[in-house]
Amino acid sequence: MRCDVNFIFTPTRTLQVQLNLDPAPALAAQSQQWLVEKWEALECEPLRPSGKVLVLDRILGITDAMGHDFLQNHPDQRQLLARHCIQALGSANITVDLPGLTVKS
Repeated sequence: MRCDVNFIFTPTRTLQVQLNLDPAPALAAQSQQWLVEKWEALECEPLRPSGKVLVLDRILGITDAMGHDFLQNHPDQRQLLARHCIQALGSANITVDLPGLTVKS
């Protein structure tokens, strides 16, 4: 199945990843754990005043911490992030919108 992940950093700085992948519910927990570990490794901060961190918050934080330039210059890391977003959310089409602070799937 074709999956698309769009990372929006600014209106003029975006990255798109296309993968042939079947989102598998059995892999969701593994990808969510990868997001937790990556979040901690990058020392991301919670977006909410309560300190509660949701899967979508982790995706936003990791994408922001990795940044456009790094992800553009490291296609393997870009694809790995996209793969874990797809598996964690179980969706074939995802938009990570940093300016809007949203993840749409």
